[in-house]
Amino acid sequence: MSRFSANLELAKVPTVGASGVNVVKFKDYELQYSNGMPIRYVAFPFPVAGQPRSVHKSYVEGKDLLSGKPMMQAIIDALTKPLTDEEKKTGMPPGTVIEPRLLKPATETSLQRLFKDKEWTDFNSIILPTEGRVAAMLKGTSRKPNEVVCKYGTREMTVEKAAVIAVMAGARVEYFPTILAVLTQASSFGNSTSSAANMIVVNGPIRKQIGMNSGTDAMGPFNEANSVIGRCFTLAGKIMGDLRIGAGAYSTLGSTIQYNNLCFAENEEALPQGWEPLHVMLGYKRTDSVVSIGVGWSYISSVGEAQISHPPHMMFRDYMRSLTGMGATIVMDPTVAALLKDAHGFKTKAELGNWLAKNVEVTASTFWGNGVNTTARMPVALQGLEPFATWKKMPPDALIKPFTNPKSIQVVVAGGGIQTTWFVTDFMFSKGVLIDDWK
Repeated sequence: MSRFSANLELAKVPTVGASGVNVVKFKDYELQYSNGMPIRYVAFPFPVAGQPRSVHKSYVEGKDLLSGKPMMQAIIDALTKPLTDEEKKTGMPPGTVIEPRLLKPATETSLQRLFKDKEWTDFNSIILPTEGRVAAMLKGTSRKPNEVVCKYGTREMTVEKAAVIAVMAGARVEYFPTILAVLTQASSFGNSTSSAANMIVVNGPIRKQIGMNSGTDAMGPFNEANSVIGRCFTLAGKIMGDLRIGAGAYSTLGSTIQYNNLCFAENEEALPQGWEPLHVMLGYKRTDSVVSIGVGWSYISSVGEAQISHPPHMMFRDYMRSLTGMGATIVMDPTVAALLKDAHGFKTKAELGNWLAKNVEVTASTFWGNGVNTTARMPVALQGLEPFATWKKMPPDALIKPFTNPKSIQVVVAGGGIQTTWFVTDFMFSKGVLIDDWK
């Protein structure tokens, strides 16, 4: 909400943020103190979604829960009244303390406690990042310690800070280039009311070089590199975003996936002939070492093994009816990939994606009944953009095909060939990051 409002303000469109009172207090520091003026808000009662029109009407005709004024008067005031002295403040927020580069010497126990009290951890124990350990980690890259890896608003993650994170998570030096590539996207760490999470997939020669697991129990807690690299993303995102309960973290349920972010390697050696690994599907060469990060909400496990009477691709279709249609990633055991190619004729991952795009159908009421679609696509439909404008006018029981872009459906193969099982998710990948660039 803050970022959308800020973008409109930058386009010289006066804007007031309107949100449920439950989240309006979670304002981004950058948009409160560093952009010339904070975004002004009005607040409605919660929940907003799922309420009948009569309740929404009462919200609009009622009072702003922040100012106590009639809602429309509060909006007019927010658009027209001059900035207050408080709103003109810039710099760091009140009470902010700049942490020193080095902490004062203390005992192991007290420092472990300090990191937890400051919420610089995931509340599992860490390896204390001493100067010596951080210096040793920095030997894993040719990049300079003060080089910026990524930004979160005005906050910067430098290579040295990334080394601190890597030490805390228990990383080996040889993991560091992969960790740096992961942390280039740390500002996208999932933090939403609807409990978003992440998926980290590693492809290319680096998988074997650092001993990542792509086979049996690839997504379980049985491999050091998978666990540690995934944990680094959580630590960096949590610290960079200053995410803490009651301040910046506001996922209503949260997600256990965020502990190591589904971090695993693709089992490229077990791909059927003609099936390309994820990084190749995203535009890289097979010989490139790449990390790709997907963001999503839903993660549906298969309930059993593949059946000839209702083969895997039909089960994928059934599961995908519950997704938004924005994108999907299916993680499957190599035996499932082999069945799809040899028994069902899918010669490439792209063919499977095309089939699913053509065969996943939902009713219009189901599509618009998904809150993410209502939030993200209803404004587009109201602007008259297709196919959403037409879908909005359809009868509730009319069928639509929500996956309009087959390329948004990704397939990743991992596992040990022990059972024909899979996961269907709505995780969406942007372009990956070359790991060799961070060596």
